[in-house]
Amino acid sequence: MAAEIINVNSEDELQAALNIRKDVFVNEQNVPESLEIDDYDRLDSDAHHILIKYNGEYAATGRVIYYNKDSAKMQRIAVLKAFRTKGLGRVLMMAMETKARELKLEHAVLDAQCQAEGFYEKLGYVTISEQPFDDAGIPHVRMKKEL
Repeated sequence: MAAEIINVNSEDELQAALNIRKDVFVNEQNVPESLEIDDYDRLDSDAHHILIKYNGEYAATGRVIYYNKDSAKMQRIAVLKAFRTKGLGRVLMMAMETKARELKLEHAVLDAQCQAEGFYEKLGYVTISEQPFDDAGIPHVRMKKEL
């Protein structure tokens, strides 16, 4: 597998990450674009965007923000449909967790779509919400992992 991990630091890379998210969340899952793009989607924000390139093509993205003093919030985790089942979601999560550790954070928190809960459980995340909640019309659960 020829996967390359990119820590986003240019406008072109950020745009590639946003394009993946628009494809997955807006086009595929019907999330309104106004909910998908926010103030963390700038190079000068407190967010750390990660891109995964697979065989020379941008394939997956996610971002890490500060949740509280010792926890990272893993967000906007997306793998383009054409690249699913290639293990890139796992590569992306490992890259995001590495970034969180570099920031000296001890935990990772994420709001997983219920359909992806099993994927995150395999990576060591534990569901901490009592019951699913709605985010952009999609049921989610909050999950946490020690880093």
